[in-house]
Amino acid sequence: MKLFDQLQFVVVLFFMVGFSSVLFGETKTDPRPNILFIFSDDHASHAIGAYGSNRNETPNMDRLAQEGMRFTNCCVTNSICGPSRAVLQTGKYSHVNGYLTHSSQFNIDQPTFPKMFQKAGYQTAVVGKWHLGQTVKGYDYSEILIGLGIYYNPPMIRNGKRVEHTGYVTELITDLSLEWLKNRDKSKPFLLMTQHRAPHREWEPLPKYYEKYKDREFPYPETFDDDYRNRSRAALEQDMTIAETLNDKDLKLAPPDGWEKFTEQQKNEWHKMFDIRKTEFNTVKNDPIALKRWKYQCFMKDYMSCVAGVDDNIGRMLKFLEDNNLAENTIVIYTSDQGFYLGEHGWFDKRFMYEQSFKMPLIVRWQNRVQPGSVNNDIVSNIDFAETLLDMAGIPVPDEMQGHSLIPLLDGKTPQDWRKSFYYHYYEYPTTHMVKKHEGVYDGRFKLIHFYDDIDEWELFDLKNDSNELRNIYSDKQYNNEVVRLQQELERLKTELKVPPVEVNTKSVIFDAEESKRITPPILQRLGLAEQMQKIVKQREQILKH
Repeated sequence: MKLFDQLQFVVVLFFMVGFSSVLFGETKTDPRPNILFIFSDDHASHAIGAYGSNRNETPNMDRLAQEGMRFTNCCVTNSICGPSRAVLQTGKYSHVNGYLTHSSQFNIDQPTFPKMFQKAGYQTAVVGKWHLGQTVKGYDYSEILIGLGIYYNPPMIRNGKRVEHTGYVTELITDLSLEWLKNRDKSKPFLLMTQHRAPHREWEPLPKYYEKYKDREFPYPETFDDDYRNRSRAALEQDMTIAETLNDKDLKLAPPDGWEKFTEQQKNEWHKMFDIRKTEFNTVKNDPIALKRWKYQCFMKDYMSCVAGVDDNIGRMLKFLEDNNLAENTIVIYTSDQGFYLGEHGWFDKRFMYEQSFKMPLIVRWQNRVQPGSVNNDIVSNIDFAETLLDMAGIPVPDEMQGHSLIPLLDGKTPQDWRKSFYYHYYEYPTTHMVKKHEGVYDGRFKLIHFYDDIDEWELFDLKNDSNELRNIYSDKQYNNEVVRLQQELERLKTELKVPPVEVNTKSVIFDAEESKRITPPILQRLGLAEQMQKIVKQREQILKH
């Protein structure tokens, strides 16, 4: 071939390659996988179709499960928003990373996995709810909500500077994530953390999602009318009940936060969705049973509508990956910062080590690596997330991290030495929802919990025979051997994880403290209400019999 022809061939080839990258998608010089980590807030596993929900539909989350692996036994270390996020960033338990409660200060200068991604040549970005203060490190681009954030027209902090937005938070977070993906350096692999505010309290949906559920009658959980017998005082002395704790903002009887900045269109849509509730409330307010059930239906309609918004926007993200030839080399992970109660035990919120808040969803799609439609039942945790992400990118995992890479499990090969038990610890008390401090150990069947601080009580549950955790068998002599075994395992884990000893003070904040009237729920009134409701139920049963 002549020199001129050779040059002409090279030029034509160059333009063909360039044209094909525009026509068919992107070219990438770095073969390492991209990672899209989609993080929601307070999303219960049992509000996902792939996890067997009988209350809502999540087609895009279900699709991820069909194309990847669904983990059924993912446990949170500390079931509350900020501390869970600190565990994700550091790969360390709360007592090690220093962020035990929301009154703690997160040390942003400690080692975090995004900083390691940056050092390894990845582009990094975080968009949405951060909830670890207003300083962000480890990300080339950040646009975070201020504190918890609000649903409508949320102000955000973009690379350290406040910016104003008009729109709905779930859609805005997705818009900003997609915009960053479009404008990034396409020669480098990326780590994108898309972190939704939804479906956190106060569950404010858009009309197009609310329409889906506004007329649905949601089933009541088996434990909806739990009276908290046969357990420690902790279950009784909380302040997170559907009946008592939901307030006017939760129920949409009062305007939401940021109402003054709503556009006229947003206000009109809000009124169309929720004005009817004031009339409904007046029809049930004098009947404790009817009122509790009405509150539950309101809560569920709003919560599930927010979940629908997250699911729809996951679909937008997946479509972008496909349209830009990124799906094959982008690992997609969906999870939440913890689980959530959807009326179980008559509750909303999280915090307790009981199943609905202790277990969190985890779905991983890794094309050409993870078997589509696979399910893993091993005990895994958010303590494993940082290590797994680093391992996926081929970045060395620091020895001080306390979890384990999930890659062997994703490959369908559970190591012989994989954990057989798991340690949990919740610290935030006394404060919102009044859930007592507790620690515990879980081995897949049994769960041992120690409530402490102003209480010194133990609970043991056999999940095989009591999946609803209604019968505390700690004092049942039949289970003495299990108590001894699990207490020994609890101490072994605490030693391994270097957990400081707990301090027990049996003087109850609820019943003994002078300031109890100011900081605690009306416990005695609750007991009276429970007795009143039981009488009403019995009266109705007698009427039906006759």
